[in-house]
Amino acid sequence: MISFRTLLLVLLCAAWILPGLIGHDPWKPDEAHTFGVVYEILRGGSWVVPTLAGEPYLDKPPLFYLSAAAAAKAFSFALPLHDAARLATGFWMAVTFAFIALTGRELYGIRYGAVSALLLLGCFGFVVRAHLLITDMAMLAGFAMAYYGFAAVPRQPVVGGFWIGTGTGIAFLANGVFAPVVLGATALLLPLLCRDWRRRGTLAALGIAFAAAAPWLVVWPALLYLRAPQLFDAWLWDANLAHYFRTQPGTRAGILYYLGILPWYAFPVWLLALWTLWGARARGYARPAIILPVTGFVITLAVLSASSEARELYALPLLLPLSLAAVAAPETLPRGAAGAWYWFSAMTVTFFVVVFWFYWSGLELGVPARLHEHLHRIRPGYPPGFRWLPFALGVSYSLFWVAVLASFRKTPMRPVVVWGAGITTIWALMATLFLGWADNVKSYRSMAVSLQKALPRKYDCVSSRDLGDAQRAMLHYFAGIVTYREEAPSRKRACELLLVQGHPQVEVNPPGRWKKTWEGGRPGDKDERYRLYRRPKK
Repeated sequence: MISFRTLLLVLLCAAWILPGLIGHDPWKPDEAHTFGVVYEILRGGSWVVPTLAGEPYLDKPPLFYLSAAAAAKAFSFALPLHDAARLATGFWMAVTFAFIALTGRELYGIRYGAVSALLLLGCFGFVVRAHLLITDMAMLAGFAMAYYGFAAVPRQPVVGGFWIGTGTGIAFLANGVFAPVVLGATALLLPLLCRDWRRRGTLAALGIAFAAAAPWLVVWPALLYLRAPQLFDAWLWDANLAHYFRTQPGTRAGILYYLGILPWYAFPVWLLALWTLWGARARGYARPAIILPVTGFVITLAVLSASSEARELYALPLLLPLSLAAVAAPETLPRGAAGAWYWFSAMTVTFFVVVFWFYWSGLELGVPARLHEHLHRIRPGYPPGFRWLPFALGVSYSLFWVAVLASFRKTPMRPVVVWGAGITTIWALMATLFLGWADNVKSYRSMAVSLQKALPRKYDCVSSRDLGDAQRAMLHYFAGIVTYREEAPSRKRACELLLVQGHPQVEVNPPGRWKKTWEGGRPGDKDERYRLYRRPKK
């Protein structure tokens, strides 16, 4: 039977996951090109060789694309394809929360599963990314499974080995070789660092892990190699190994980048993790609850830092071990620190709830008028007006926040619960009251439709210059326009039309006899401008 504590955790995670999953178009950059691949699969394209707007796109393996395509097909009767596909993100996030909670229970005890999930839920850098259609969500679920497997090995070697292997395989098939490198190094180091992993069953667990991971690691790469060896080489090198072995001197500044963003990205769990490590010095660090998260964090940071490419998105796997390392902190915090955290959460979130409703009034109701004008000036083209569903959802989450503040008695866990509920409330208000306003400028729909109307009734094809993957994907989805990139020799054609992506303030006319027939962009976009040229007939 499900305990009351577990039920509350499930409800809070659901309240955190659901807002923002539907109700907006695919956003640049990651959502747009991810859905572009999903859209090709839905149109009958190959999952062995994923494609985007008519050409192979092997940036990531196909697991997340397939899960998103399955969700899109299953729920397309009720939702637009892109919204239905984004439900796959919700599924993978639910899996991540479930396994991070199981890991917390295994490392600390049955009462602490909810704490580990709530700490992850409350990370600043997690909330927006975890609601987007990106392959990293399936990778994160694989990492969470593997961490649970590592935690379970000392007590249940067979179960632990299975989840290590399955998690590693899922993370690989979602994102590439990064996860097997990190998790494989973790598996090798844990027995050296802690005696709990030096028991008899550990070797058997690693054998089971290898067997469980093998199908995930072998089947798709083998099929890709048999289908197109040159594409397999391009995927393995260009999308994976080249980031580590083909770099210019001075390009690996990743550790400085990630250490620079973690203070806000992993807030507040990094502070709690440091407090845990400080408090553990008396008992010693050679315990699974310390060794596993610290080892996972250090190895993940090292591998991320070794890459020539650093992005905030790539830091997501760091949040899992930090959340696990912080689990013991709430019960050991000094009373003053716990009280300060609670009051900071209560006052900050309440302030933002009031501010959000004030801005909603300006945006949708026109009161105050100056705020209304300002919001529509920075995001032009949005049609204001009172809408019952966002209003009702916003009121519900606001009342939920008031209920949380009024109901929780003073316990060591109160700051954790209030912080998690506060982050949920802030995100939910943003994703309900302002989603349409943000989507108006982040979506490529209006640009694609405008371009579609400007195309001649008959033409042979459309070439493109400097057009990004996100833009190619959205032109295909919204307007059915497949472009032929001049930058790709195998795709280059002498088309009648040429679409050029550039800057609004700088127009570089293409060489030759071209006449501009259309110019456009997203509303209020100051960085991108699109121009269509037509070659006059002789």
